Amino acid sequence: MSRSPIRDTRARRTTGRPENYNNAAWLGVLPVLLVVAFSAVIPLMTVVNYSVQDILDFDSRFFVGFDWFRETLRDARFIDALQRQLLFSGAVLALEIPLGIAVARGMPRNSAATSGLLILLAIPLLVPWNVVGTIWQIFARPDIGLLGVTVNSLGISYNYAADSTDAWITLLAMDVWHWTSLVALLAFAGLSAIPRANYDAATLDGASSWQIFRFVELPKLWGVLVIAILLRLMDSLMIYTEPFVLTGGGPGSSTTFLSQHLTTMAVGQFDLGPAAAFSLLYFLLNLLLCYLFYTSVVQRPDE
Repeated sequence: MSRSPIRDTRARRTTGRPENYNNAAWLGVLPVLLVVAFSAVIPLMTVVNYSVQDILDFDSRFFVGFDWFRETLRDARFIDALQRQLLFSGAVLALEIPLGIAVARGMPRNSAATSGLLILLAIPLLVPWNVVGTIWQIFARPDIGLLGVTVNSLGISYNYAADSTDAWITLLAMDVWHWTSLVALLAFAGLSAIPRANYDAATLDGASSWQIFRFVELPKLWGVLVIAILLRLMDSLMIYTEPFVLTGGGPGSSTTFLSQHLTTMAVGQFDLGPAAAFSLLYFLLNLLLCYLFYTSVVQRPDE
């Protein structure tokens, strides 16, 4: 027997759902909720609990309120690491986003070589993070590394283990080599979705290469660029393995970022209370920056 459209309409008006709406479908989401609760919510609540206590051992702890948060915000090492972190993330975005777009625009489309170029472009993304740090640690060594020996042979003093500027340049070069491919692949996918007719129309109108990019390609790339920027922003804020393997945070503390400082507190010094407060501030910082990016870039005034 067919359902009455009048009854279905009345049900929607009173409950907002059709008459035969079945809540049992939400049971399919229950396993996902349990996994998320176990892997994210419960550890987060544990960190929150530790952040307001002074933990002496497993049986001795004292409630200290927000003392650890105030101490962290006043800690000069935290402020210095935060400044280095923001500088690194800004430099990474400024380098990798334009470079990735340029690589994507320079790649041939619908060519026999396109598949091979895409595979070559994706190779750096397949290398584990600790291996990337090891590769560049050897590659940039001033005594036996190809990069280090070549630069020094040109009369330029280069030693990333002793000079903070060289360490920063090497670290940025390593990150650009590792992650520009992600931006290029996303941008290439966006460019491939643009109809050929758009280019033909712009060419007939006498548009220059810059005008084609500005008015034809960039609006179509907006969605994938938002994803690329958000991914690179989050990952750069959480970077740990590559600089730890390459420089160990040195020379001195010039490449010590927030993640390395947090690891030293939690694992090296076993200061669980301050480390928990630090990690919550670190989490809120990442969340705030991503939110500011979303509100200022994604929600454009013209939408």
